[in-house]
Amino acid sequence: MSTAETTPDRRGFTAVILDLGDIQLHPWGRLTDVRGGVVPGLLAAAADPEIARWNPLRVTDPAGAEAYLDRCDAGWADGATAAFAVVGAAGGTLLGNCALRWVDRADGLAMIGYWLLPAARGRGVATRAVRAVTGWGIATAGTRRIEIAHAVGNDTSCRVAERCGYPAEGTLRASHHYGDGGYQDEHLHARLATDPEPPLR
Repeated sequence: MSTAETTPDRRGFTAVILDLGDIQLHPWGRLTDVRGGVVPGLLAAAADPEIARWNPLRVTDPAGAEAYLDRCDAGWADGATAAFAVVGAAGGTLLGNCALRWVDRADGLAMIGYWLLPAARGRGVATRAVRAVTGWGIATAGTRRIEIAHAVGNDTSCRVAERCGYPAEGTLRASHHYGDGGYQDEHLHARLATDPEPPLR
């Protein structure tokens, strides 16, 4: 039997708006209605010390921000990456990012990442966004396993992962090149499609 016959057919990520009431998750490249505020928001995010440390955007000017949005749009177009801008439902103020991407599409293995602007922190926004995108990815794209990897020193991301039902599985040594210029150890968390939905907390 050929590989094509034994490997489940995995769908790509199809652009959708996830409405959580007071916040919404919009595909980045399609934020045409609030794009005027998105470019300055991206520049502010890139300049934020915490984002620059843990999730460097490498965006330094409006042209770079537009190129970032174009890359997000391309990821949606080929179904490889689902990059959501997290925005306030009232006025579309940019709050952050939550992105799901395939690591091994044929095997159903994906990875999720997230960041928030300072004004959105400490309100449970990241937890809600990650839970929503996780559930959506499992339900609509056949994700079998979703991983979160964050620097060992990023305690906030660790708490978000645990609240979203991603138990810690171990430490990846010198795994990723972060904004401080060096390779750092990462904690690996993962959630399986068969895991129960974690309680809200």
